[in-house]
Amino acid sequence: MNADESGTVLERERVRDHILELMESLNPGDAIPSERSLCADLHVSRPTLRAAVDELVAAGLLVREHGRGMFVAPEKITQELVSDHRTMVVPRASGAWTSRLLEFTTIAAGARVGRELHLSPAADIVYVARLRLVDGVPIAIEHLHIPASLVPTLTAQELETGDLYEHLHDRHGVRVSEAVQTIEPTVVSQAEAKILGVPHLSPALLFERLTSDTNGRAVEYVHSIYRGDRYRIVTRLTLGGPSAGDEQATRTESIPGIPPGAFPQQEAVVLTAQGDVHADR
Repeated sequence: MNADESGTVLERERVRDHILELMESLNPGDAIPSERSLCADLHVSRPTLRAAVDELVAAGLLVREHGRGMFVAPEKITQELVSDHRTMVVPRASGAWTSRLLEFTTIAAGARVGRELHLSPAADIVYVARLRLVDGVPIAIEHLHIPASLVPTLTAQELETGDLYEHLHDRHGVRVSEAVQTIEPTVVSQAEAKILGVPHLSPALLFERLTSDTNGRAVEYVHSIYRGDRYRIVTRLTLGGPSAGDEQATRTESIPGIPPGAFPQQEAVVLTAQGDVHADR
């Protein structure tokens, strides 16, 4: 990727974050400023703005109405995959994973990313856009935001080789402990389609993750686009016997897609994104 293309990725990311910040003060159905107004405020071209808006429309966050403008989309329905009564283990993805840098720079956090990482908007963060490949085939585009104070000596080599969390632990003293991650269906924008080598509006998965260290400090905010035609999620659920206090909850709660009582206790249930269900006895 040349410098112009990588710069476009960063510009679109900046526009996207600005619009998301505007939306935080609005309600579903409220209008956002016009394209002309946003272009003037952000000093970006109309194609760059539209690419960012297309991404938010595809993600179901904005709605376009012909002749009227752009509006905040209705709120989404949220459902937890598992309850606190169960343990979930996600298997490691298969294949040989490698990374290729698209952007690596230090910028101000801004209001939205600053809130995610509990930083001042003026605080420096390391922003990374990288292409993730499996067996040499483009699979995902990741946008990473890490407080610059935590990784003052982070190198491009660390971002392209090995496991980033191992580098954070071994070279920067950052001990990752837990993460909250959401996954939603979406489609790829024109810029993303070109990078991933797929048709425009191909199905994809949008991942957003906030990672904390052993002290509960936010150390990483990531959002990623994964190709829907090449990536699936396999979740292993260990369904243990309930305690006395949990017995009523077990009778009334269910895992999405699995009716209550469908499997006996003490079975490991494997679900895939294609809808396959297997019980490991």
